[in-house]
Amino acid sequence: MNLAESKKRENRMISIFEQIFEVKRADIDQLKKSLPLDELKKMAQDRPPCRDFKGALTGRECAVIAEVKFRSPSKGLLRAGLDPAVVAEIYERNGAAAISVLTDRPFFGGEKFYLNVIRRTVGLPVLRKDFIIDSWQVYESRMLGADAILLIVGMLEDRQLREYLDLAGTLGLAALVEVHDHEELERAVRANAGIIGINNRNLKNFITDLNTTLELVSSIPGDRFVVTESGIRSREDVQRMMSAGITAFLIGETLMTAPDIGLKLRQLLGKEDAVS
Repeated sequence: MNLAESKKRENRMISIFEQIFEVKRADIDQLKKSLPLDELKKMAQDRPPCRDFKGALTGRECAVIAEVKFRSPSKGLLRAGLDPAVVAEIYERNGAAAISVLTDRPFFGGEKFYLNVIRRTVGLPVLRKDFIIDSWQVYESRMLGADAILLIVGMLEDRQLREYLDLAGTLGLAALVEVHDHEELERAVRANAGIIGINNRNLKNFITDLNTTLELVSSIPGDRFVVTESGIRSREDVQRMMSAGITAFLIGETLMTAPDIGLKLRQLLGKEDAVS
């Protein structure tokens, strides 16, 4: 890809990212009208206690947060014809530590009800992966059955990041705080994020580079838990990250596009001989 093509792709992806934000903002504004915050808070309070997301990841040599993801803006349709609950069962049976669930419909083909369905199906903690840009969504995540939420630093102001982290903690939700570069990492650390996800995918051009994690991990305080996200395609990739002290991996496309999802997960975990 030459420079002109790369720039054209980057501009197109920036446009998609801006479009995601605009669509999400409009969707939230509409949802607030149909479900007022006071009512949503009461519904969130009635949910069972959250499962321990961070606890499920710690103490393992290799912990995989396996993602239920049917499409992406950059790759299009990843998988069709599979029940999300069936995918989650495959993940649990083959050694996943937690499940990540895309709930954005327009761009990722997700559905919010997947969260509750999957949580009822498996005993693993469930992460809601979406574009959270309003405190209303934090309460909504708890109501939908999430045990953890994703907070993308690049989409939030410092004030919002701290507010949503505090609110998540109050509600019993864990928060995976996603960063892409040194500036975002510094902001996450200042906000006292306990679980920091390093996304190897550049959101401007959607190109993945595992060196992103390797470049940032040494700047993360030792009392924070680190997850590497995106671009993990093989056991060799996993071992490369493990050699840098990384023990937790969020993996989606590699699993969802594999002919045998369970086998691929076992291979990534280094457990090919495990029972399918």
